[in-house]
Amino acid sequence: MAAITASMVGALRAKTDAPMMECKKALTEADGDMDKAEELLRVKLGSKAGKAASRIAAEGVVAAAVEGTTGAIVEVNCETDFVTKNDSFLAFAKSLASLVAGSNPADVDSLAALPLSQDGFGPTVEDVRKGLIGKIGENMSIRRFKRYAGGGKLASYLHGTRIGVLVEFEGDETAAKDVAMHVAAMKPKALTTADVAKELIAAERSVATLRAAEDAEKARAEGKPVQPPEIVARRIEGSVAKFLKEVSLHNQAFVKNDKQTVEQMLKEKGTRIRPSRSTSSAKGSRRRPAISLRKSRRRSLPPRAPEKLHRPRLDFSPAWRISTGARPHGRVQANPAQAFRRSVDGR
Repeated sequence: MAAITASMVGALRAKTDAPMMECKKALTEADGDMDKAEELLRVKLGSKAGKAASRIAAEGVVAAAVEGTTGAIVEVNCETDFVTKNDSFLAFAKSLASLVAGSNPADVDSLAALPLSQDGFGPTVEDVRKGLIGKIGENMSIRRFKRYAGGGKLASYLHGTRIGVLVEFEGDETAAKDVAMHVAAMKPKALTTADVAKELIAAERSVATLRAAEDAEKARAEGKPVQPPEIVARRIEGSVAKFLKEVSLHNQAFVKNDKQTVEQMLKEKGTRIRPSRSTSSAKGSRRRPAISLRKSRRRSLPPRAPEKLHRPRLDFSPAWRISTGARPHGRVQANPAQAFRRSVDGR
């Protein structure tokens, strides 16, 4: 049997990036034949992918790609926050965003079948995914993507690797990118108050009505006069009007300057944000919902069965927004706009 030296193990590890002990085992099994050992590693790494498939991938990153008037945004999941900083994992996510923009796959399965080569793995996206699972040692999956094409100019914004936004605009590109940043921070549900979904308005009116009824009951119990129906009606409609302003992009206070609304900023810059459309979304209004994927960190919690996992929540938005939704460490800020400005400014 050929002697397995440290230099041989190092050379095989450099070629495959497999764990050192796996390299040594493969060289021993191949009797020192480097090519055969590499083949054995490919097989073993593939079997690793099968074993990892049942493990929960609750972390992840968002990547975006814009090519002319076509853009794509994709979320790729992994098991731990550590892997979200891995260069190979990040490169995989970026490659997927470019593939979605350029090839327009119908769904995740179609995307997995597209050609891709990375880190010696291939020739398809699925082969690269399995290879990276073996190389990195964690389960990973393509969660979902959205693609936009056939419209005007696009601006994208990534807040780290956690939140991604894509907006279509006419006018100043810098202003459009500022709006994309604003969407990432403030999560508007519609472009204007007129575009807010009827279901959301009905839910808000119901809450306001119940609140008014509780106030009336409390007043009766304390022997105080109850407000007349016309005043109660005005209160309810006032609550709804306030809600509409809070969730519509144009009426929100601009995240970089809360002295003006987003609409005022856009008018000042001669820019217009167009309603979002997606080639991969269901039929409906042109002012369609964005995907906002929010999964809480579960590393400190006991494992749960897959069927009990939090499902992603769909939010309405005037721009395509995908977020892995991991909660920030530390104290929760009372003012989200202020907290977001601090994170952008590095303070």
